[in-house]
Amino acid sequence: MHGVAVLTASDRCASGKMDDLSGEIAVDFLKDNGFSVVQKKIVPDDFSSIVEVLEKWSRNDSVQLIITTGGTGLSPRDVTPQATLSVIEYQIPGIPEFIRQNSVNKNEMSIISRGCAGVCNGTLIINTPGSPDGVRDSLDYLIPVLPHAISLMLGTDTDHSSTK
Repeated sequence: MHGVAVLTASDRCASGKMDDLSGEIAVDFLKDNGFSVVQKKIVPDDFSSIVEVLEKWSRNDSVQLIITTGGTGLSPRDVTPQATLSVIEYQIPGIPEFIRQNSVNKNEMSIISRGCAGVCNGTLIINTPGSPDGVRDSLDYLIPVLPHAISLMLGTDTDHSSTK
């Protein structure tokens, strides 16, 4: 079972002005799909705060996947992608491309989401939108490939065929 951490970047949730519905949806969805949620945290839309948590969690041996919610839009406070790009060693562009490609059928605004994905310290980091529907849909699209992607990243998957 792969360990996952969920980070919500939201000024309103961090200040207690709004409930973290997206983070809770991510936690529940991941648990329902066989992941062990080992960390969950809410931080404001602040570059340094996001970087600090991503770096800390990526060094934790029990975390193989970090899902972020929020901070992927166009407002000046939306800095989750910039924070993620500053800590990852390499990007996995197909993940956010796939999310946007599939999401546009439900919400055309998904094309302005700036979420990214990559690897830091052997931990896969994936940005998802801050809306409850956005995070639910993103994880629903990705759930079939996440275990394989994590195994490949960790070097524990010895089957290099293109089909499973």
